[in-house]
Amino acid sequence: MGVIARQSIKGAIANYIGIAIGFLTTFFVLTRCLSEEEVGLTRMMVDAATLFSSLAMLGTNSTLVRYFPWFKDGRGNRGIFAWSLMVPAAGFVVMLVLFLLFRSPLVALYAPGSPLAAQYFYLLPMLTAFVMYTTVFETNASVLLRITIPKMVREIGIRVLNLAAYILYGTHVISFTGFMWLFCGSYGLAMLLNLFYLVKLGQISLRIERGFPDKQMLREMGGYSLFMTATVLAGNVPLMNSLFLGAKAGAALTGVYAIASYMANVVEVPYRSLGAIARPVVAQAVKDDNRSEVNRLVRQVSLHQLLVSLLIFYVIWINLDAFFALLPGGERYAGGAVVVLVLGLAKVVNSSLSIGTDVLNFSRHYRVGLLFIAVLTGTAILMNTTLIAPWGIGGAAAATLIAYAVYFLLLLTFVWRKLRVSLFSWGQAKTLVVIVVMMGAALAWSRWVTPLVGNIIVDAIIKTVILGGAAVVAVYRWHISPTVNELINRIIHTKKI
Repeated sequence: MGVIARQSIKGAIANYIGIAIGFLTTFFVLTRCLSEEEVGLTRMMVDAATLFSSLAMLGTNSTLVRYFPWFKDGRGNRGIFAWSLMVPAAGFVVMLVLFLLFRSPLVALYAPGSPLAAQYFYLLPMLTAFVMYTTVFETNASVLLRITIPKMVREIGIRVLNLAAYILYGTHVISFTGFMWLFCGSYGLAMLLNLFYLVKLGQISLRIERGFPDKQMLREMGGYSLFMTATVLAGNVPLMNSLFLGAKAGAALTGVYAIASYMANVVEVPYRSLGAIARPVVAQAVKDDNRSEVNRLVRQVSLHQLLVSLLIFYVIWINLDAFFALLPGGERYAGGAVVVLVLGLAKVVNSSLSIGTDVLNFSRHYRVGLLFIAVLTGTAILMNTTLIAPWGIGGAAAATLIAYAVYFLLLLTFVWRKLRVSLFSWGQAKTLVVIVVMMGAALAWSRWVTPLVGNIIVDAIIKTVILGGAAVVAVYRWHISPTVNELINRIIHTKKI
């Protein structure tokens, strides 16, 4: 896959370094330094800021990716960077006005079960602005096919800064108010670092080229941006869970959900790199009406996402007892096991099929996606409202899985019927066979081998090496992916990747 493969691998390395830092932070620092309610507050703040910033951007990210081929000139790219600054600024002003108008009802909604959320609600606009422009600058880098540094900033930089904030608060160096300011400020520093990197690339300009885009193209871009604003909830359905939980069940239970969902979120980490670097290439193929190339790209992306996400999910699931055993105060969070299972499966579905959403959004039929988004959002809200009361955090996770299943069933059927683009291949069927067999092997191991080993940590290490290795060997021997086989062969022969 050339540039896509190189940048994806580099981005994935940055992601997994960040995961390692996040693992240490979550399992050995966060749960020791913060209470469940304080963990829940940080989760709600970030999720709310991410959701609101996605709306405030007014579709800028998708518009930037879709129309960059028309702006691209290798120098200042005809002022598209300036547009990507101005449009979100306008959206943020609208969000700020709404925030001021509805602040009192929102505070009243969260005050009974989540008093900390109500107390620190005033920090949300600042955090929203930081998250918004961090994402905008990251997207500017992705269309230039330079995603590694922004991924390092997001996955490593923010986590290191957050880790420092946790330790400072946990050791009583700063107050909780000081911690919240430092926690939010880490996103502001990430925003500035991404901006500095873009400037260093030398392909951006604040100058808007006179007469370009013309009025017709501006109208088309404006309509597309407004449409993508309406569809932004598709990628943010999981964010609703913590917000619903905070209002209906309280911040403490949201904190338990946050720890469990952190494990599940690891499943879709590879798509953050592969998706970011693949979208501009898919957009170019759709623009050129090269259907065979679109099919080739989306099948590769979907297959490799399914492979990687299922392998990660498998390793997490077979070691779940060990994770909770290592976690300080793990007994308080062990009830989140069901969240890891259900939400992990939802992440597998979303990460392996999301490229289909991109195909629809880049096509002339993109407006039809609004119907699918309405179904997705409506299903998520209905399921959260219905399932949280009887099932608690398990209900919130189930709401996400059900919403995604309904959404992708409808969307991918439409993409195939109208565009003749399909994500599915025999490689995916083989992958599902492998994971079913390996899950059976894991159950057999737990029944017959684990009691013989005795120590849960030693058992986890041995089990991961043997069963995880067996899964990789099965994928390699069955030739599920030529790209994966080539990568493994290079590793075996110690060639430079």
